[in-house]
Amino acid sequence: MNDAQRARTGVVRLAFGTLGIVFGDIGTSPLYAFRESFEHSGLPVTPATAYGIASVVFWSLIVVISAKYLALVMRADNRGEGGILALTALVMPRPGQQATRIGAAIVTLGVFGTALLYGDGLITPAISVLSAVEGFEVATSAFEAWVIPVSIAILALLFVVQHRGTARIAKVFSPVMVVWFAVLGVLGGRQVASHPAVLRAVSPTYAVELFAEHPWKAFLALGSVFLVVTGGEALYADMGHFGRRSIQLSWYALVLPGLLLNYFGQAAFLADNADAFEHAGNPFYQMAPAWAVTPLAALATCATVIASQALITGAFSLTVQAVQLDYLPRLAIEHTSPQHIGQVYVPLVNWLLMLGCIALVITFRSSSALASAYGIAVTTTMLITTLIFYRVVRDRWQWSAVRALAVLLPFLVVDAAFLAANVPKIPSGGWLSLLVGLSLVVQMTTWRQGRELV
Repeated sequence: MNDAQRARTGVVRLAFGTLGIVFGDIGTSPLYAFRESFEHSGLPVTPATAYGIASVVFWSLIVVISAKYLALVMRADNRGEGGILALTALVMPRPGQQATRIGAAIVTLGVFGTALLYGDGLITPAISVLSAVEGFEVATSAFEAWVIPVSIAILALLFVVQHRGTARIAKVFSPVMVVWFAVLGVLGGRQVASHPAVLRAVSPTYAVELFAEHPWKAFLALGSVFLVVTGGEALYADMGHFGRRSIQLSWYALVLPGLLLNYFGQAAFLADNADAFEHAGNPFYQMAPAWAVTPLAALATCATVIASQALITGAFSLTVQAVQLDYLPRLAIEHTSPQHIGQVYVPLVNWLLMLGCIALVITFRSSSALASAYGIAVTTTMLITTLIFYRVVRDRWQWSAVRALAVLLPFLVVDAAFLAANVPKIPSGGWLSLLVGLSLVVQMTTWRQGRELV
């Protein structure tokens, strides 16, 4: 085997590993994103609104994940590391250079975005596991009293195994996620096959019509549609574990097709079964045959445990970068792979995340309640990423202002729209992520200033 063949084999092997680590968060959004788009907005369930939401979902995935992150932002790495802090490091003044006011403000924004991702790292495992375990309630109402204790037990087990390292965890998790994305495609494909007209929702005109006919409700729905792209920042933060090419390969080969089929399948189901949705409530489980609901809920529980992994490993990577950039004190950091320096485990961060996740489950008690707290941190971070990336392409890549604005302004508009749609969530739970983020940014900047003084 020559070097080129070994390189290709390595990329394929890493791409398989990404399924169990990187894509869990974005891969389990079908459990709740489509449902929340109607429940939290008050949109009437009709074929037109179902097609409209499917259209917004489709273009969100293409614009935010495929175009912004995979095609552009992930090309900006700091010695192989990704994430908003790695991006921030690229615009920091070099040794001996004096920081300008704008430069200092951009760096502070990057640190704030990093702090917000820790808040997201608390909410993602909690909402993912809760939404899956709640699936057993569809099969039997007797399970209702067990949702909270079972969710807590699953979360505790997830954090206990983190010390085994990214590679070992991926070996267990990746085969499960291959099955998960295949099931997503089959579930949605059955509905699309019986209602092929839903594929017309690929046209952005359906999204435009949705906002034209229901402007305020569609705007509120946008805050829930955003849930379909929440794994974008975690995907970028995990780049140091696997590399850009392997993440791109698994996205286009398996993840994106499975997600699109399932979202379009849910739209097709709602177009044909509006009454069933309004009374029962979750099109993801309603698409499945009655005999398959319990095994599907079991598979969804496994998938959502894995979904939590993307943010957990992302939090480890961000912590290592923060320590290296002197924004956090030195912590115990364990390297879990002799081949990949980016694969790390940080015990203190692991246990703090576990306690925070369990506290959220006990406090909010349902995935629907947690959905109100979810989104504001990620949307803010995504907007900050676009702003910092503008400085990178101008300063590092030497793009002209015209070219940079022409490429990045559409992403900025999309990010701003998602952020604005999530602002109404702040009173009902979104304040939590902001509080965690603000607390951490004060601690991080204080530590760095203290070190500089010393």
